[in-house]
Amino acid sequence: MPSFSDEIETVAQPEDVWKLLYDPQRLPEWWVGIESVEPAAPSGGPDRDYTMYPTGYPGFPMPQRMHTDETDHRVVVSCQVSDLEFSWSLVPLTNGTRIAVEVMIPENEAARLDAQRAGITRSLQRLADAAAQTSN
Repeated sequence: MPSFSDEIETVAQPEDVWKLLYDPQRLPEWWVGIESVEPAAPSGGPDRDYTMYPTGYPGFPMPQRMHTDETDHRVVVSCQVSDLEFSWSLVPLTNGTRIAVEVMIPENEAARLDAQRAGITRSLQRLADAAAQTSN
């Protein structure tokens, strides 16, 4: 299964990054390629289902599942259409936070590897910047 990982450090505190990361409705603020999000009914647990609409394709709903673990500072987003999985984690640092992501792509989607890598790199920067602005 093709995969890649990436990370970035930000001066933002983990709590500020977490607020942007765990809330599906905040994803379009920083995740490149997400134009809008429609939340599903609240589940009351660590799993949140939502529908993502990709940038440029407002008529193409893509159901997603988000699993959050606040104790471990982890968020896993699984695309229910293409089976891509994005595992985000936060590591508190003395003066900020390290944001890391591992992306797993099924073999039948392997042609998207380079595009996903480029989008995630830009998304990491946008997440770090947005969280740092919140911290100030």
